Amino acid sequence: MPTLPTRPTRSSIGAARTRPCTLVVCRGCCCGNAAKYPGYDHAWQLERLRAAADSSGGRVAVRVTDCLGPCDQANVMVVQPSGEGRRRGGRPAWVGWSMGDDATDEILRWAEAGGPGIAPAPAALELQFIETPGERTRRRTRR
Repeated sequence: MPTLPTRPTRSSIGAARTRPCTLVVCRGCCCGNAAKYPGYDHAWQLERLRAAADSSGGRVAVRVTDCLGPCDQANVMVVQPSGEGRRRGGRPAWVGWSMGDDATDEILRWAEAGGPGIAPAPAALELQFIETPGERTRRRTRR
């Protein structure tokens, strides 16, 4: 009788194993929009995030994406766990209203400390956590 293949374990595969904590920065229709949020230097924030990633020794990465969806809570940023953070149970954290220097400082400190699954989120930053569109849908269907 042939043996059946074993079920794969929940370990990360390939590059995901060493993936750094990644900051996904929304720059879609509302986030980063100087017309909607005048007086805030959106380009400077992105430069600052990229500079921090460059000096992190590969522990932090930055990606820019189009609209993430919760436009009423712009600027939105997602802090994705590193490969190690994911193995420890970390999940992406969606941060709304992430425009000010204080929010940028908190996000960078958390990412540099390891991010979700590695380091606890700063208490002030937790106040800015938002639900993802998928979480809202799942919660509505469970009622």
